[in-house]
Amino acid sequence: MDQHPSVIKVGARSLPVEALERLRRQVVAAVESGVSQSHVARTFGVSRKTVGTWVRAYQEKGEQAFRPRRRGRRRGEQLALSTAQQEWLVTTAVRGSPDELGLPHLLWTRRAVADLIRARFAITLSPATIDQYLSRWELLGRSDQLAPGHDGSRRGLGGREVLWTAWTCPRPLVGPDRLHALVAVTNRGVLFFRLGESPFDGERLADFRKRLRVQLASDITVVVRMWPAEQSQLLGHWRAVEPDVVLDLATH
Repeated sequence: MDQHPSVIKVGARSLPVEALERLRRQVVAAVESGVSQSHVARTFGVSRKTVGTWVRAYQEKGEQAFRPRRRGRRRGEQLALSTAQQEWLVTTAVRGSPDELGLPHLLWTRRAVADLIRARFAITLSPATIDQYLSRWELLGRSDQLAPGHDGSRRGLGGREVLWTAWTCPRPLVGPDRLHALVAVTNRGVLFFRLGESPFDGERLADFRKRLRVQLASDITVVVRMWPAEQSQLLGHWRAVEPDVVLDLATH
């Protein structure tokens, strides 16, 4: 049997659906006409095992066997958001707070990120999926360091909400310079954060705390768990201005 002129010897899984269906039909037809499976495999550029699988499927299912099943997405294709969409989201969060975009949030939260994704891309994501993206963007840090002993309860001092807080430097999706993130988690697991391209100053720290207090609608006590050593002077100034800032720095 001569090699079929229309066949290119490439992996069958790399073929478009229509081409794969046509190849399956040709392979099965050749075997059904009496050509050995080994010869058919060499002629059509597929493995002997593949030829046997296709022939058995045809014998069991008939015409239905020629229609390839929809393939699962390859590794890296499981993400609901493309790389470009993720880059846009992070860049947008860096440039400002959600209220400046018309969203009903003063700081970025899981809900605020989900609202932005739905408004921009018409995609609805669960809080768990949002967490996966935040971890991918290195915004969450190490949860065991940020909120140790989290038990879902409302822990407070004198009726104040306690927020475990960190200043992290996540890796950017675009560009070589690391970003800056202020991240706060309540003992009930509610997450707040804001991003910046440059280090935070006293004014932005004060604004962060003000927005936390307004969004939570309560007085708060900030417990600092992680802070860059090069910004220790700013932390000291913040504590001098706001005595309810508590240091509980984790080793990292």
